[in-house]
Amino acid sequence: MRHFTSIKQLGSLHDAMEAARYVKEHPFADQELGRNKTLLMVFFNNSLRTRLSTQKAALNLGMNVIVLDVNQGAWKLETERGVVMDGDKSEHLLEAIPVMGCYCDIIGVRSFAGLEDRERDYGEEVLNQFIRYSGKPVFSMEAATRHPLQTYADIITIEEHKTKARPKVVMTWAPHPKALPQAVPNSFAEGMEFAGYDFVIANPAGYDLPREFTGGAVVTHDQDEALRGADFVYAKNWSVPDGPGYGKVLCGDRSWTVTSEKMALTNDAFFMHCLPVRRNMIVSDDVIEGPRSLVIPEAANRVVSAQAVLKQILKTI
Repeated sequence: MRHFTSIKQLGSLHDAMEAARYVKEHPFADQELGRNKTLLMVFFNNSLRTRLSTQKAALNLGMNVIVLDVNQGAWKLETERGVVMDGDKSEHLLEAIPVMGCYCDIIGVRSFAGLEDRERDYGEEVLNQFIRYSGKPVFSMEAATRHPLQTYADIITIEEHKTKARPKVVMTWAPHPKALPQAVPNSFAEGMEFAGYDFVIANPAGYDLPREFTGGAVVTHDQDEALRGADFVYAKNWSVPDGPGYGKVLCGDRSWTVTSEKMALTNDAFFMHCLPVRRNMIVSDDVIEGPRSLVIPEAANRVVSAQAVLKQILKTI
């Protein structure tokens, strides 16, 4: 695996979990793989878990790490080809990317959807330019349409806590004051199909995610019905995924907030969220602080997912 942009590139659930288990049991066993190798992490957007966990994973593998926050201290970058650069952007990504490639062995890229032009977002222009022009292996630290490292960590967490071979997993939309991309829910849906779970998506009308990601999932606009019998509840907000309202917030219905009353409908489900979370918008305090909340183990597994992926990439160089 030279590039990593989708959970499906891990092969199978068995392979993915075997790799994760090895990393958990032997976190420092592969330092020779990363010795004298450099990871460049490029951030076009803010990060806490992704930055810290990926850097920790690289250090566990013996790598050197460079972090570039494009919005702090770097030249403003133009990303569109053909534009007349007579504004405030001093450097074009098409020069910056191969230069970055000169200074490292692997590149991680974090670049969110702009939520203005769906074709541009779903074309993954920024991530694909790094793959095309850097000359180095590239992995996604969250792109416009997917967040595969998060999804991998989510699957590891479910596998560690499930009590049946095929648990019922429900991803429910929940309200948020800002318009958010669809990357995490798209990727999570893709991951649930990859893992073969009994998967249901609940969201308001007008918020159905693209079928290219949801596959055979049951999609309903009735949250209570979806939650009945759930073993895991994954809450996440996303903006309108398609049509004239793309990227907009058309629903702020607080009845979709995950509360203890909502969780009582489930099969004593575990609660999951990728973080950061808007408390008492997405989820109530008592649920996220409760004994069935997995948000901290889920976040801890981000080191495992990143290290397992980096290890596979290192084997190719």
